[in-house]
Amino acid sequence: MRIGIGNDHVAVEYKKVISEYITEKYGYEVVNYGTDSTERFNYPESGKKVAEAVASGKVDRGILICGTGVGIGIAANKVKGIRCVICSEPYSAKLSRQHNDTNVLSFGARVIGIELAKMIVDNWLVTEFEAGRHKVRVDMIGKIEQEI
Repeated sequence: MRIGIGNDHVAVEYKKVISEYITEKYGYEVVNYGTDSTERFNYPESGKKVAEAVASGKVDRGILICGTGVGIGIAANKVKGIRCVICSEPYSAKLSRQHNDTNVLSFGARVIGIELAKMIVDNWLVTEFEAGRHKVRVDMIGKIEQEI
């Protein structure tokens, strides 16, 4: 699996730790779409890049990290085909995959500790979409997106 990862200046260290964690634990390739500098960086840029990479199939899923995870996640959700969950605990990460087939995960480096971030990533990466009644709802979301 290929995971696109993006971040702003606040989350440089989190990106490094999470990228290494995913590579070591799962053997997945991590593609960097974020900044490696702690100088001011506009999070919508990397949010858009990761979302476009997921939507186009260049990567299988995406992970975004900024101060809160909110702004970068909102930016990603503007790209057609993206269902980004902004998450600060493992249970929602798991259910977002089971019920919503989320393809991008976002969290905040100023909101959660790195060990909690790893737990969220674990739950999100290993959980499969249940389809069934949930597929009907995900298809409804896609239809709304097409109407816009």
